[in-house]
Amino acid sequence: MVSRGVFFLLIWYVLSNGVAASWWIGLPAVVLAVVASIRLQAPVPFSWLALFRFIPFFVFMSLRGGVDVARRVFRRELSIEPELVDYQLQLPPGLPQVMMTNTVGLLPGTLGAELGTRVLRVHVLDRRTDFMQELTAVEQGIARMFRISLQPAGGNA
Repeated sequence: MVSRGVFFLLIWYVLSNGVAASWWIGLPAVVLAVVASIRLQAPVPFSWLALFRFIPFFVFMSLRGGVDVARRVFRRELSIEPELVDYQLQLPPGLPQVMMTNTVGLLPGTLGAELGTRVLRVHVLDRRTDFMQELTAVEQGIARMFRISLQPAGGNA
């Protein structure tokens, strides 16, 4: 609950540009946001350290994804072999799977197209790339953030 409060306080600070006069409405808004968020999504175990370790990977992959798409656009020949693939998720349903789906869209040439109970359908621009290894790395990083133990890789296809 405290981490949610800090999170919403930071959001308010950014939205209000740190103006002190805004806190008379900001504090009640933060309290209401915390209460609503707890009612809508029960607290889940979370590791801030794992999040901070995931950020460099996330930023690097986002930049790499942007460069990859730009490189493909400016080539004379269209270098793609798109495909829809099913990735077997080990993450439990809820927030971890939603975070996985949203993060996949920032990997080079991938987009989470449909989320099932234990399957994420992923659109890949080029099936010749090693996208499964990247998907597994994202899932492992998210599992560490939510303190979830995953089975060793090998069941995804």
